Amino acid sequence: MTINFPSPEFDDVVAAVCHGSANEDQMRALNQLLRRNGRARDEYLTQVELHSRLASEPGLFSPIGTSDAMPLRLASTKNRLRPLAFAACFIFLVGALSLLWLKRTTSRNGATSRAVAMLARTVNARWAKEHAAPRAGGALEPGWIHLEAGLAQIVFYSGARVVIQGRTDLQIISQNEAVCPRGWLLAEAPAQARGFHVKTGQINVVDLGTAFGIKADGGKSEVDVFKGEVELSAKVVASQLLRQGAAALVVGERSAQFMAARSDDFTNMLEFQQRSLAAEALRYDQWRLETSELNRDPTLVMRFDFEGLGDSEAALQNTAQRSRSVTGGAIIGCQPAQGRWREKQALEFQSVNDRVRFAVPGDFESLTLSAWVAVKGLDRQFNSLVMSDGFEAGTIHWLIRNDGVLGLTVFGADRRQFQIVTSPPVIGVNNLGTWLHLAVVLNGKTGEAIEYLDGLPVSRRTLKIAPPFRLNSAELGNWNARRDSDSEPALIRNLSGSIDEFELFSRALSDADVWDLYNQGKPDL
Repeated sequence: MTINFPSPEFDDVVAAVCHGSANEDQMRALNQLLRRNGRARDEYLTQVELHSRLASEPGLFSPIGTSDAMPLRLASTKNRLRPLAFAACFIFLVGALSLLWLKRTTSRNGATSRAVAMLARTVNARWAKEHAAPRAGGALEPGWIHLEAGLAQIVFYSGARVVIQGRTDLQIISQNEAVCPRGWLLAEAPAQARGFHVKTGQINVVDLGTAFGIKADGGKSEVDVFKGEVELSAKVVASQLLRQGAAALVVGERSAQFMAARSDDFTNMLEFQQRSLAAEALRYDQWRLETSELNRDPTLVMRFDFEGLGDSEAALQNTAQRSRSVTGGAIIGCQPAQGRWREKQALEFQSVNDRVRFAVPGDFESLTLSAWVAVKGLDRQFNSLVMSDGFEAGTIHWLIRNDGVLGLTVFGADRRQFQIVTSPPVIGVNNLGTWLHLAVVLNGKTGEAIEYLDGLPVSRRTLKIAPPFRLNSAELGNWNARRDSDSEPALIRNLSGSIDEFELFSRALSDADVWDLYNQGKPDL
């Protein structure tokens, strides 16, 4: 039996459910429909609740009299059955509501992820698709990654660490398996990752507590064992152990050639840690040089670089050199933390007390806000980025919703007049804890509001609130609505995460400007 929605059959089956007369086929068909059709679920709950509420008013169904055609015994029997039917209806209602509540609770709080590894760090990495390049610190789901140049370290959830170099194609299968048909790979597997294995076009290498390298190029593959031992197998090679200091080369379907391991070929990869630290220090120096130019931008109203923080430091300096009228920010409760690089500082926001207070006087025809943020968790319905104190005309509230949506509220002349601009969900469990570049542009000339993630626009909306825009007194990383009365409870909007750079421009940055700003500050080149 199949039930369509909407249809008379659907209404009949729901009525049968509420009266306790639905048969097994009807229940099975209804269950299948409700699983796949959200509108049908909503209508089902509405009808069942209506039946339940009507059942709570017995007078509505009390017989006015007994028909001559209806024996008194039958009428009384139906009256006795009616509470049973409504009881069954109520049970179905409670069950349906419980299932719906559980589904919503799971989708909201029971976050899931398909990730099996993470991109730990890179050295001068260039990816085949730069616009979709994996991010350092970001989670990796099963699938392909394509490195064109440089080095990248991948840590599998089993504990195995893999470094790839140069033009390498790597398919991540699971937390304990990868395929590398082309490229150079170095794997180190601790005891907890014993059994980690890598396949190429010719060989299958299973770790037995080792460090080993693989070179794969079209029709040939080589494995070199630098520590411990591996189990090697191929189409023409019976499974055998390959111990430390040994190597094997398989060309096509020929027999394996055995030789001494050549560690010199893997020097860059074996020294990845040192090279990574050196590249990180260089990248940090480049950022400092480039931002010294940014500080001289005449449209830069405010910039916090979060440098020079001490445990007793209570203020942030505004590094915008052309904006003498705007002072810095007061740090309340936040703690210094590591930023995008080891030498870089950030502020960590954890509790409802943590915030940075600042004031920006004046009216603006256009504004751009930019921040580097590592979101640790979306603990509240609204998680503050930058929010003006109140709801005055032209003020703004910039935040992240708990479903990963970037949100911007712009208030009009009347407090009841406001516009909420939202993006699609762009922040999820797989990029929590990674450094993200967020920006929002309010263009009063074109009447447009644009949200950006990592240099690319994720939403464009028409602005219905006309300039001027303003911030006045505002907070970074927190906000509460209690300003006029201390007797009313405060609305909490605190951020759980870290911020290590913030800019406010008095102009609408273009797409190219935001992309340049992102590339100037991204952790790895």
